[in-house]
Amino acid sequence: MMKIGLTYTGSDAKHENYVRWLKDQDDTIEVVRLSVADDPGAIKECDALVLSGGVDIEPTLYGGPFGYDKSPKTGWQKDRDLFEYSTLLFAWEHGLPVLGVCRGLQLINVNCAGTLVQDLGLRGDETHENSTGVDKQHAVGVVEGTLLAGIVGGAAGGMVNSAHHQAIDRLGKGLKVSSRAEDGTIEGIEWADPEGKPFMIAVQWHPERMYVDKMTDVFLYKGIRDRFVEEIKKKL
Repeated sequence: MMKIGLTYTGSDAKHENYVRWLKDQDDTIEVVRLSVADDPGAIKECDALVLSGGVDIEPTLYGGPFGYDKSPKTGWQKDRDLFEYSTLLFAWEHGLPVLGVCRGLQLINVNCAGTLVQDLGLRGDETHENSTGVDKQHAVGVVEGTLLAGIVGGAAGGMVNSAHHQAIDRLGKGLKVSSRAEDGTIEGIEWADPEGKPFMIAVQWHPERMYVDKMTDVFLYKGIRDRFVEEIKKKL
């Protein structure tokens, strides 16, 4: 049985979207929920880590101010941030494959000493943020020669969903961009030099909801999931 650790996004319904996507009807895969409220050491029993989406990262972790537009009305969840930080470090130290989604991409970037655009403003309103409760959709380009390009079979890009008002500002140390939106927003990251490092890829879109919604560009959600599972199997 393959065990994939998945950080809890804060919503049971959204969590189940990730579970369906990761399992893809494969009963040999178990998805283990990871959160501060659950067993904090559960990652030790897992074969891989998925960092899910959710609330904004607490600004002190990347040197940002608190008083920005659209800061969380109910406040930040620094306990979750620190838990996911330590979980990510454990995964890297023990060679576990890592996949980041939306907030997960941002957390990886911050963990590598990167910073965030705290609110995309008009860019977010028009292109990226699902302020009405419905995901937006926009095109992304995939950078040639990246891990992501290999996963998507050399495709130049495609259409993804979008539900974020923050994004990467300064790229973290040791990372490179694998995908951008047409407005320049970073949509994918990976290791700049993967030699000797565990598999890691992160995207700003939500492949788990693309899977549920059966969006057309399958390689941008199923392709990512399939490669991730393939990398896990190599470690078993």
